[in-house]
Order: sequence, then structure tokens, then C-alpha cells
Amino acid sequence: MQQAHPVPEGAYVECRNRQRIHYLEAGEGPAVVFLHGSGPGASGYSNFKGNYPVFARAGYRCLVLDLVGFGYSDKPEKVEYTLAFFVECVKQALDELGVKRCSVVGNSLGGAVAIGLALAHAELVEGLILLAPGGLSAREEYLAMPAMQKMFAVYASEGDLNASSMRDMFEYGLVYDPAHISDELLAERMHIMGLMNAQVMATMAIPELAERLVDLECPALVFWGCNDRMMPESGILALVRHCKVMKLIVLSECGHWVMVEHEALFNHESLSFLAQFASVTSSPAEAV
Repeated sequence: MQQAHPVPEGAYVECRNRQRIHYLEAGEGPAVVFLHGSGPGASGYSNFKGNYPVFARAGYRCLVLDLVGFGYSDKPEKVEYTLAFFVECVKQALDELGVKRCSVVGNSLGGAVAIGLALAHAELVEGLILLAPGGLSAREEYLAMPAMQKMFAVYASEGDLNASSMRDMFEYGLVYDPAHISDELLAERMHIMGLMNAQVMATMAIPELAERLVDLECPALVFWGCNDRMMPESGILALVRHCKVMKLIVLSECGHWVMVEHEALFNHESLSFLAQFASVTSSPAEAV
């Protein structure tokens, strides 16, 4: 019997620009789109497997996308992975899936893409849930962050990449408590890493969006871990200074992955936030 892949394969949508986007779907109701972060072996499932099923039980249509270049989505080698390219692929995928209005959950790179989507298509995005989003600080600040340096070192030594080096990077760069980096998670990331190419990280270009936050027309719920070694703390100040309607939750003993380390809190607070947009059949407490 053939062994199943550690990352479940869902469905695919063909975008107008001919990029094929992989996604997982669960639940019915108002649409919530999940956008994952970057890094070796990143996928929507590995980022949000502890979250989207809870949202689905609460009465939402959950769409967990693999960004182009990651997961099971296409990984073109002759494109520049700019923010505009990520945003356009997500928008075209949602168009094909019949999504006219949605809330967007974005972690790290996915947070920057979520912000970019809300700025470019205000009619589409009614609410943002952001987890230490990218695109809020100068490039030099990101490159100076210790976890970012470790991640790029892993990419540079791809031939030496193994479960041990991957575990070391994740325990240091993504979480406060290393117990959250399980063998199961490593198997997921190693499987997807085997499908990736270097183009996405080599050409990724995310502009600084801090001063554009004032143009957001939708409310935002933001989570940030005090022990984040990946994102510069200047991003917190950018959010506070420029977002017009925002709730910020800063968590102690928490790294870059709030949705993993504080799963129950993240799910509850997010569902309470989403409840302002639509009536659903379950309460946040019942779903969690």
C-alpha cells in the first residue's frame, strides 16, 4: 500500500495567468482565506492545521491556499516573486473559487500578502487577521534578524538540509517552546522542501508597507509574539502608528508562530473578531 503524503493534497484552481494554486477547503459560510508564511517547506496546511478546522466548525468556509512557489502550488522558475505577483495570484484564485467577499488570515509573508490584497482590492477584504506580518520594516532590519539569517543559511546550504538542521532552524526561529516542533511537522516541511526551487527566495521582493497601512479600509486583528526572532519589533510600532481600526495582542513566551504556540487563544480571539462581519451557526466557545 502506498504511503500517504505527510501534507494532505486538496484541490487545484487554474488562475488566468496560468499559475495553478493548491488549496484545502473546509466548512460552509462566510469565506476566510488563510495565507501562510515563507521558509523551507512552507505550506498552508503546516501553518494552519490547528486553526482552520476550528473555524470551519464555527460556520466559515475556510480556504487554505498554498502561495505560488510553495506547498503544492506551481513554482515557476522564470518569474520574479514580488508582492504584486503574490497578490495577483491570490486574487485570481479567489475569483475562480467564486469568492466575492472574505476575511484574510496571514502569517509573516502571508500577512504582507494579505495587506497587499486588502490595499489593492478593498471591495474583497472585509477583515484582516495578521500574525507578525511582513512588509512593515526596512529590508536591512529583516536581514539583521537572527532567525532570518539562519533561514537564509539553510537555503544556501540546501545540499546539507536534513531533519536535524530543519529542526534547529525552526526551534530557534519560529517558536519560544521547542516542544512545538514535532517529528510530524518536520516530515511535512521536508516533504514540501523536496518540491521547491530556489527562485522564490532568491527573487522575493516585499516592499515596506508601513505608511500605506493608513489606507486600509477594513479592521484588523493583529497578533505578535514577544520572543519573535524573525520579525523586527519596529513592525509593531508601524501598526500602532498607521492602522486606523486595529486590535493588537502581544503575547509573552511566544515566538513567530502565535497560531501554533497559543492555538486556543488565537482561535477564540479570531472567531470573536470575525463574528462582527456575519452571523454563523456556532459561537466561538462552541467551536473551540
